[in-house]
Amino acid sequence: MIFRSTGLGKTELAGKVSDLQRQGDYLVMFVDITDPVKWRVRAAFNFRDLATIVGKMAKAAVISFVFSPKQWRNKEPKHPGDF
Repeated sequence: MIFRSTGLGKTELAGKVSDLQRQGDYLVMFVDITDPVKWRVRAAFNFRDLATIVGKMAKAAVISFVFSPKQWRNKEPKHPGDF
């Protein structure tokens, strides 16, 4: 997983989702950033946010991406370019 932030300019961060926990009315996703720094980033989202995420995931482009046989066999994905 790669991340970009407008606050970090062109810096690109590499990391992975390490955990997802419920805390009260929120789900907290923990992401361990591994390069170029070692950070633990947290994102808390509520039910309404989750409904938005599920709705965005239901788009045809996302569904075709998930079920593409190419994605299941691809060991090293190509960089998405400037995102």
